[in-house]
Amino acid sequence: MPPFDLDRAWTLHPQVAVRPESFGALLYHFGTRRLSFLKDRRLLAAVRHLADRPSAAAACADAGIREDELARYRTALATLATSHMIVERNSPEEEAT
Repeated sequence: MPPFDLDRAWTLHPQVAVRPESFGALLYHFGTRRLSFLKDRRLLAAVRHLADRPSAAAACADAGIREDELARYRTALATLATSHMIVERNSPEEEAT
């Protein structure tokens, strides 16, 4: 898995829907038909903050994720990026719907 750059701007892929659940949320990608489970509410908060924060690190900070916890959340965000649930902001993939 490629390293995830927390200093870049990220957002949900335009074809991804977030459905809140009692355990966290489901993310469904209508293009790939993939489903991801977010069982960590702070990860869900970070994902929701991505679109309006200057970086993934800022989104994590706003979600209450401490700097000493970032490695674990970087791994989770990298997995979401690999499955195209999140994309770099202003990337061609983000603009394709």
